[in-house]
Amino acid sequence: MDRILIATRNAHKLEEIRGLLPGPELIGTDRWPEVPDPVEDGETFEANAVLKAEAWARATGLPALADDSGLAVDALGGAPGIHSARYAGAHGDTAANNARLLRELGGVPPERRTARFVCVLALAVPGQPTRTVRGECRGRIVDALRGTGGFGYDPLFIPDGETQTFGELPAETKARLSHRARAFAEARRQWFSGESRP
Repeated sequence: MDRILIATRNAHKLEEIRGLLPGPELIGTDRWPEVPDPVEDGETFEANAVLKAEAWARATGLPALADDSGLAVDALGGAPGIHSARYAGAHGDTAANNARLLRELGGVPPERRTARFVCVLALAVPGQPTRTVRGECRGRIVDALRGTGGFGYDPLFIPDGETQTFGELPAETKARLSHRARAFAEARRQWFSGESRP
Protein backbone atom coordinates (compact mmCIF):
# COMPACT_ATOMS: atom_id res chain seq x y z
CA MET A 1 0.00 0.00 0.00
CA ASP A 2 1.76 3.11 -1.21
CA ARG A 3 -1.26 5.37 -0.69
CA ILE A 4 -3.66 5.31 2.27
CA LEU A 5 -6.66 7.47 3.00
CA ILE A 6 -6.83 8.64 6.61
CA ALA A 7 -10.49 8.89 7.59
CA THR A 8 -10.39 12.38 9.06
CA ARG A 9 -11.12 15.92 7.93
CA ASN A 10 -8.95 17.24 10.78
CA ALA A 11 -5.72 18.61 9.30
CA HIS A 12 -3.96 18.54 12.70
CA LYS A 13 -4.77 14.87 13.23
CA LEU A 14 -3.61 14.06 9.70
CA GLU A 15 -0.24 15.71 10.37
CA GLU A 16 0.09 13.86 13.68
CA ILE A 17 -0.61 10.55 11.93
CA ARG A 18 1.95 11.33 9.23
CA GLY A 19 4.54 11.49 12.00
CA LEU A 20 3.37 8.17 13.44
CA LEU A 21 3.18 6.30 10.12
CA PRO A 22 6.10 7.21 7.87
CA GLY A 23 6.38 5.52 4.50
CA PRO A 24 3.12 5.43 2.56
CA GLU A 25 1.53 8.58 1.15
CA LEU A 26 -1.25 9.56 3.55
CA ILE A 27 -4.13 11.68 2.28
CA GLY A 28 -7.15 13.13 4.05
CA THR A 29 -10.82 13.03 3.24
CA ASP A 30 -10.91 16.72 2.30
CA ARG A 31 -10.33 15.64 -1.32
CA TRP A 32 -13.88 14.21 -1.28
CA PRO A 33 -16.04 17.04 0.13
CA GLU A 34 -19.13 15.52 -1.47
CA VAL A 35 -18.84 12.29 0.56
CA PRO A 36 -20.72 12.57 3.87
CA ASP A 37 -19.01 11.51 7.06
CA PRO A 38 -20.43 8.20 8.29
CA VAL A 39 -22.64 8.22 11.38
CA GLU A 40 -20.64 6.83 14.30
CA ASP A 41 -23.36 4.74 15.92
CA GLY A 42 -21.27 1.76 17.05
CA GLU A 43 -21.25 0.68 20.67
CA THR A 44 -17.48 0.18 20.96
CA PHE A 45 -14.29 1.93 19.85
CA GLU A 46 -13.67 -1.00 17.50
CA ALA A 47 -17.12 -0.77 15.91
CA ASN A 48 -16.81 2.96 15.23
CA ALA A 49 -13.29 2.69 13.80
CA VAL A 50 -14.35 -0.15 11.48
CA LEU A 51 -17.48 1.73 10.43
CA LYS A 52 -15.46 4.80 9.42
CA ALA A 53 -12.68 2.88 7.66
CA GLU A 54 -15.06 0.69 5.65
CA ALA A 55 -17.29 3.61 4.65
CA TRP A 56 -14.34 5.58 3.26
CA ALA A 57 -12.82 2.55 1.54
CA ARG A 58 -16.16 1.95 -0.22
CA ALA A 59 -16.53 5.60 -1.18
CA THR A 60 -13.03 6.02 -2.63
CA GLY A 61 -11.77 2.55 -3.55
CA LEU A 62 -8.61 3.28 -1.54
CA PRO A 63 -7.24 1.54 1.55
CA ALA A 64 -8.66 3.56 4.46
CA LEU A 65 -7.36 3.90 8.00
CA ALA A 66 -9.62 5.22 10.75
CA ASP A 67 -9.28 5.65 14.48
CA ASP A 68 -11.71 5.95 17.34
CA SER A 69 -10.47 6.98 20.72
CA GLY A 70 -11.52 8.22 24.13
CA LEU A 71 -11.16 8.07 27.90
CA ALA A 72 -12.47 5.17 29.98
CA VAL A 73 -12.73 5.74 33.75
CA ASP A 74 -12.99 2.60 35.87
CA ALA A 75 -15.09 4.14 38.67
CA LEU A 76 -17.62 5.28 36.06
CA GLY A 77 -18.00 1.87 34.45
CA GLY A 78 -15.85 2.87 31.48
CA ALA A 79 -17.52 6.25 30.84
CA PRO A 80 -17.20 8.55 29.02
CA GLY A 81 -15.83 5.92 26.60
CA ILE A 82 -17.09 6.27 23.04
CA HIS A 83 -18.95 9.41 24.12
CA SER A 84 -15.75 11.18 25.24
CA ALA A 85 -15.99 14.05 22.75
CA ARG A 86 -19.63 14.78 23.62
CA TYR A 87 -19.76 13.71 27.27
CA ALA A 88 -21.42 16.97 28.38
CA GLY A 89 -23.73 17.15 25.35
CA ALA A 90 -22.16 19.31 22.65
CA HIS A 91 -19.45 17.68 20.53
CA GLY A 92 -15.98 18.95 21.38
CA ASP A 93 -16.91 21.18 24.37
CA THR A 94 -13.72 20.42 26.30
CA ALA A 95 -14.44 22.68 29.29
CA ALA A 96 -17.90 21.20 29.81
CA ASN A 97 -16.63 17.64 29.34
CA ASN A 98 -13.90 18.13 31.94
CA ALA A 99 -16.31 19.80 34.34
CA ARG A 100 -18.76 16.90 34.07
CA LEU A 101 -15.97 14.35 34.61
CA LEU A 102 -14.87 16.15 37.79
CA ARG A 103 -18.48 16.28 39.04
CA GLU A 104 -18.99 12.58 38.35
CA LEU A 105 -15.83 11.74 40.28
CA GLY A 106 -16.60 14.03 43.21
CA GLY A 107 -15.87 12.16 46.44
CA VAL A 108 -14.09 9.28 44.68
CA PRO A 109 -10.75 8.71 46.47
CA PRO A 110 -7.47 8.92 44.49
CA GLU A 111 -6.86 5.16 44.53
CA ARG A 112 -10.19 4.57 42.75
CA ARG A 113 -9.71 7.22 40.05
CA THR A 114 -7.94 4.86 37.66
CA ALA A 115 -8.55 5.35 33.94
CA ARG A 116 -7.14 4.66 30.52
CA PHE A 117 -7.01 6.43 27.20
CA VAL A 118 -7.94 4.04 24.37
CA CYS A 119 -7.25 4.26 20.63
CA VAL A 120 -8.47 1.67 18.13
CA LEU A 121 -7.24 1.78 14.53
CA ALA A 122 -9.11 0.04 11.73
CA LEU A 123 -7.60 -0.64 8.30
CA ALA A 124 -10.05 -1.37 5.48
CA VAL A 125 -8.51 -2.55 2.22
CA PRO A 126 -10.96 -3.22 -0.63
CA GLY A 127 -11.29 -6.97 -1.14
CA GLN A 128 -9.71 -7.89 2.21
CA PRO A 129 -11.06 -8.37 5.75
CA THR A 130 -10.89 -5.22 7.88
CA ARG A 131 -8.30 -5.40 10.64
CA THR A 132 -7.99 -3.55 13.95
CA VAL A 133 -5.33 -2.84 16.56
CA ARG A 134 -5.71 -1.23 19.98
CA GLY A 135 -3.45 1.00 22.03
CA GLU A 136 -4.00 2.00 25.66
CA CYS A 137 -2.35 4.38 28.11
CA ARG A 138 -3.25 3.72 31.74
CA GLY A 139 -3.21 6.28 34.51
CA ARG A 140 -5.47 8.15 36.91
CA ILE A 141 -7.70 11.23 37.03
CA VAL A 142 -6.68 14.12 39.28
CA ASP A 143 -9.19 16.35 41.10
CA ALA A 144 -8.43 19.63 39.27
CA LEU A 145 -7.13 20.75 35.89
CA ARG A 146 -3.33 20.86 35.75
CA GLY A 147 -1.36 22.30 32.84
CA THR A 148 -2.28 23.98 29.59
CA GLY A 149 -0.76 21.54 27.10
CA GLY A 150 -2.47 18.82 25.12
CA PHE A 151 -6.22 18.87 24.60
CA GLY A 152 -9.42 17.24 25.80
CA TYR A 153 -9.00 15.44 29.10
CA ASP A 154 -5.19 15.76 29.10
CA PRO A 155 -5.01 18.24 32.03
CA LEU A 156 -6.86 15.72 34.24
CA PHE A 157 -4.91 12.56 33.34
CA ILE A 158 -1.61 11.41 34.87
CA PRO A 159 -0.15 8.41 33.00
CA ASP A 160 1.24 5.57 35.09
CA GLY A 161 4.87 6.14 36.04
CA GLU A 162 4.59 9.94 35.83
CA THR A 163 3.78 12.68 38.36
CA GLN A 164 2.46 15.24 35.88
CA THR A 165 -0.67 15.30 33.75
CA PHE A 166 -0.59 15.15 29.97
CA GLY A 167 -1.39 18.86 30.19
CA GLU A 168 1.91 19.43 32.02
CA LEU A 169 4.23 16.91 30.38
CA PRO A 170 6.31 17.89 27.33
CA ALA A 171 4.65 17.09 24.02
CA GLU A 172 7.38 14.59 23.11
CA THR A 173 6.74 12.65 26.34
CA LYS A 174 3.02 12.49 25.60
CA ALA A 175 3.76 11.42 22.04
CA ARG A 176 5.81 8.52 23.34
CA LEU A 177 3.30 7.37 25.97
CA SER A 178 -0.02 8.08 24.32
CA HIS A 179 -2.66 5.56 23.38
CA ARG A 180 -2.48 6.72 19.75
CA ALA A 181 1.32 6.28 19.62
CA ARG A 182 0.96 2.75 21.03
CA ALA A 183 -1.79 1.86 18.55
CA PHE A 184 0.31 3.07 15.62
CA ALA A 185 3.36 1.19 16.90
CA GLU A 186 1.27 -1.98 16.83
CA ALA A 187 -0.11 -1.09 13.39
CA ARG A 188 3.41 -0.63 12.03
CA ARG A 189 4.44 -3.98 13.49
CA GLN A 190 1.42 -5.93 12.22
CA TRP A 191 0.49 -4.19 8.98
CA PHE A 192 3.44 -2.28 7.63
CA SER A 193 6.51 -4.39 8.37
CA GLY A 194 8.21 -6.00 5.38
CA GLU A 195 6.92 -9.46 6.35
CA SER A 196 3.29 -8.59 6.98
CA ARG A 197 2.55 -5.76 4.56
CA PRO A 198 -1.12 -6.03 3.45
